[in-house]
Amino acid sequence: MDIKESDWKVFRKVREPALERYCQRVLEDVRRILDKKSSSYHERYLQLWKLLRDRDKTIAIAFNDPRRSQAFIQLANIDAENLLTEDELNQFSDEMRERVESLRELRDS
Repeated sequence: MDIKESDWKVFRKVREPALERYCQRVLEDVRRILDKKSSSYHERYLQLWKLLRDRDKTIAIAFNDPRRSQAFIQLANIDAENLLTEDELNQFSDEMRERVESLRELRDS
């Protein structure tokens, strides 16, 4: 499902800060695991491995191999992870905003 050229340009622009926010979130989760002194090193290692495995799946779905044909799906996944600001969303066309907001309504119901 291709998107308009103008939305594709916006997507490419907002993708990077969203990726940075996601990576920041993951690294904060990593720090919490590492700082959990009540767990053994092995337990923390296992928690860290599981966290990174799970987060890697999410990052792949939302950010890997950006193509115009996949941009809406990736944008929907970025939004589902709460990584898209309202200012960023408002840069898209009315049609794209309506599609994203429709998905939000479906998720929230």
